[in-house]
Formats: sequence, structure tokens, C-alpha cells
Amino acid sequence: MTEAAADKPMEDHVLVEVAVPAPADAVWAALRDPQKIKDWFGWETDGLKDEIDFIFVTHAEADEASRVVRFVGVNDRYEVEARGDSSLVRVVRSAPAGTWTDVFDGMIEGWISFTWQLAFAFARHPGQTRRTLFFSGPPRADRLARSLLGLDAAPAAGEPWSMPLGPDTEASGHVWFTARHQIGVSVDAWGDGLLVVVDQPPTDNKPRGSTMLTLTTYGLSEEQLADLKTRWQAWWDERFETVAPGC
Repeated sequence: MTEAAADKPMEDHVLVEVAVPAPADAVWAALRDPQKIKDWFGWETDGLKDEIDFIFVTHAEADEASRVVRFVGVNDRYEVEARGDSSLVRVVRSAPAGTWTDVFDGMIEGWISFTWQLAFAFARHPGQTRRTLFFSGPPRADRLARSLLGLDAAPAAGEPWSMPLGPDTEASGHVWFTARHQIGVSVDAWGDGLLVVVDQPPTDNKPRGSTMLTLTTYGLSEEQLADLKTRWQAWWDERFETVAPGC
């Protein structure tokens, strides 16, 4: 932060706000219990447990009374607001006034994805174990994933969709959410799973842009999950390079 920015008053900006069909206490528990956090945060990796512990345990300050958890070292916080038997969940960032820009921010996009994944878990699969696949990297040509998958023409949130999807000759579900740089759609064939596509526009450092795909599945056998991974890996490798997020 520059000295000039530090002199400006701080203002709050809501990065994402989602209605969750669950009581506030249950949603709050999902933000505080590492065993529950892994059911919606991020994607399956060998380091997921350590990442959750770092972000939500050792570098978090929780106010149980107000249901607010702040993250040490960043000006972001989760807020859970009771709305009868349901809840509003939002991520808020505080920053000097006038510093907001339209630049792609990987942390903001992560909060958007993960908060909608939290809502999906409560709304469609409470208490169920998810299995995920994840892909990340720049395209080999100049088309990002939403365009390649046909999701740039998807209907509005809440509407049904049906079309070929990646290596699948036909798929269907509902549009779960849309945001400026990403979209989430439910996929019936994945046990009513969820596909989240995040496209980073081209920049000087990434002249073709970059894409992240998170495939969340429920109830698939190991054989079914392995088949899904094989088909999507082949689709991905033909069209994208594989690079870790942020690289």
C-alpha cells in the first residue's frame, strides 16, 4: 500500500454475497470446523488440510457473537447473517477509498468460487462428501474455457441448460451462479455436481489469459471418478497447458 493510499479512509466492498438455505449456526460451523471447511473450500490436493489450517485456524480471528471471521494479513472477512431459517454469507474487503479497480484479482475470484461452493453444498448436498478434479493453466490457442465449453452463451442463473460439455457428448443441469470472470453450473451426470469455470483475461504476463476448472462430484464410484478424470484430462491437455494457479 502506498503512503497516499494509507492516508485515505477505509471503505468496505462486498466481494460476494450468497443466500444459503441453512441456519446461521450451521453455516458458521462450516466456516470454523476444518472437517466441514474441506467440504466446500478449494479442491482436493495433498496440501488442502494445511491450507485450511493456515487460513481458517492459525491466521483467522473469529468473533463468535457477531459471526465474523477475519483473516490475518489481509483486509478480508467472512460474515454470516441470520435470516430466519436461512443465512446470508458474504465476503467483505476493506481498502482505502477510491482504490477499487476492474483488474482481475485471483483472491477475489477464489472467494467468489468458494462461497458459491459453500452454498451449493448446503443447498444440494448437506452432509455429503464431495470429490473434486481441478485443472489450471493458459490455453494453447486464444480461447478460454467458457468459450470452448459454450458456457459464454449459458442462460441466466437458476435457468436449466443442456448441451455438449467438454468430453461429454451431452450434459445438463442448472446455472448455479454467474460473475464477471466465472460461471458455475450444476451437472446432473456428476451426481448433481458442480462445474466452476474461472477465466482470467489476457495480460502482459499472460497474453492468452488463463483458466481454472473445478469439477465437484457426489456419489461417483472410484471407477466413475477415474473415467471422468481421464476424459477431462485428455480434453484439457489438447487445449490447455497445465500451470499452478498464480504462476
